[in-house]
Amino acid sequence: MASRRHRTALVVTTTLLTLTAAVGCGAVDKALDCVRTADAIATSVDNLQQAISNASNDPTQASEALDQIDKELKDLGDTTDNADLSKAVDDLQSGVTNVRDSIDKGDATPDITPVTDAATEIGKVCTP
Repeated sequence: MASRRHRTALVVTTTLLTLTAAVGCGAVDKALDCVRTADAIATSVDNLQQAISNASNDPTQASEALDQIDKELKDLGDTTDNADLSKAVDDLQSGVTNVRDSIDKGDATPDITPVTDAATEIGKVCTP
């Protein structure tokens, strides 16, 4: 997990340098918000995967991870007008809703593939 964070930090740094050279400050701030939020979403999705695999130990962890993803999606939705990003956010929200519904119905190991796929897409859209 540490190497993934190091790669993310490298991507963020590279993105910062590229954006600073290519666009104005307002666009850089918006892009940085996207990158930061995408990183936070990736962390929350990792937490969700871990919570699902440990559901027998603490079933509330998955719900807490889903709540965190919801919060980050709201933050990201408030800062973007990019159509591709909006679609990825909608897809992730739909995946979160489906996982939450499955958990509420007693499924201890719901399929989180749509969540991970949408989170990956957000990461792609947020990386210039």
